Amino acid sequence: MITTQDAVTAAERCTPEYRRNPHAVYALLREAAPVCPMKPPHGNETYLITRYEDARAALSDPRLSKDMYGAMDAYRSIFGDSSVALDDNMLNSDPPKHTRLRKLVNSAFTPRRVEALRPQIQDIVESLLDECPTREPFDLLPAFAFPLPIIVICELLGVPAQERSRMQHLSTTVAQTGFSEESKRAQQKAEEDLHAYFTDLIAAKHSHPGDDLLSALTAVQDNDGGLTENELVSTAFLLMFAGHKTTAYLIGNAVHHLLSHPAQLRAVQENPELVGPAVEELVRYDGSVETSTFRYATEDVEYGGMRIPKGALVQVALSSANRDPQKFDAPDELDVMRPGNAQNAHLGFGHGSHYCLGAPLARLEMQLALTGLFGRFPRMTLADPAGEAKWMEVPFPAFRGLAELPVVLDPAG
Repeated sequence: MITTQDAVTAAERCTPEYRRNPHAVYALLREAAPVCPMKPPHGNETYLITRYEDARAALSDPRLSKDMYGAMDAYRSIFGDSSVALDDNMLNSDPPKHTRLRKLVNSAFTPRRVEALRPQIQDIVESLLDECPTREPFDLLPAFAFPLPIIVICELLGVPAQERSRMQHLSTTVAQTGFSEESKRAQQKAEEDLHAYFTDLIAAKHSHPGDDLLSALTAVQDNDGGLTENELVSTAFLLMFAGHKTTAYLIGNAVHHLLSHPAQLRAVQENPELVGPAVEELVRYDGSVETSTFRYATEDVEYGGMRIPKGALVQVALSSANRDPQKFDAPDELDVMRPGNAQNAHLGFGHGSHYCLGAPLARLEMQLALTGLFGRFPRMTLADPAGEAKWMEVPFPAFRGLAELPVVLDPAG
């Protein structure tokens, strides 16, 4: 029987047991320690918020700041000095700076621009599936789930095709580092390379603009002017990083869970109009962003009867909030026909002013990926249906994604 302290330790240290099933840990924390004080490996006092109502409120609480410069010592101890130059963007800022940056980026990242990518994304899905073996087991992650979003975000930003594999490698290095000296050096080198690359690319867009998002971002202006050069570089990094890893893991998680729930998969296959609701339910059920990015308390605040002292870091457990039985009926069940008002209440893309700007693109990629996969290969199966899923190891709760996804596309082919 897992104890409350076991659950705290599991969440602090991302133990193998926690990685296999964080939802069991969150269920206990929601009940016994809904606002949980922790001391993760990075050494900074951190509070983990696990209940839905607290989580939703915290995500839009102005007392919980996203301005990394206000918590610089803590930020550097976690991410290192090299991260600072790449994080001068809307994710790591508060109003009025956040409002200005988001408005400028929003003017270029429009629904029209995203929807215009639909035929390109469909073509990318089909071309990637053309290259996949159909009758023998293979890992769907490197063959399909990872390249799809990196190709899409590179197309959107205007990154040349020959640079896509490099972008994937660098963003993977930034995402999967830990706290060892070796991993910190690898992270620093990847961040320096990304900063140099986007600096050069943006200079090229200034001189020779194209029909792409980076070119549009170099041109957008408002009453306060446009993005500074460093804001442009940092925003390009943010869009690349967020637009790649989160969607790649989302696709992998979604395919795994649909194959593990054949009745749910069959419902989507027999009713194509369910693909949109299915995406929302899959994000709720096991999304790729397990916890929010860090916030820090600018004053003493109270959540769930727990005092969070000024200066402490705060993380919101999105995965926990999305399975809170006080908000969702039968939250541990995957139900693609869950009522729409319940599906749309999930916090998988955040809430408030920092709601994910790329959510429409992620939804579109997910819908087209699932439709393409299961439409073309309706008999697709897990290569080892009885085997235990292998989840990615991370140094602290952040992303939730599979380490591998062995499948057979057409076992009866």
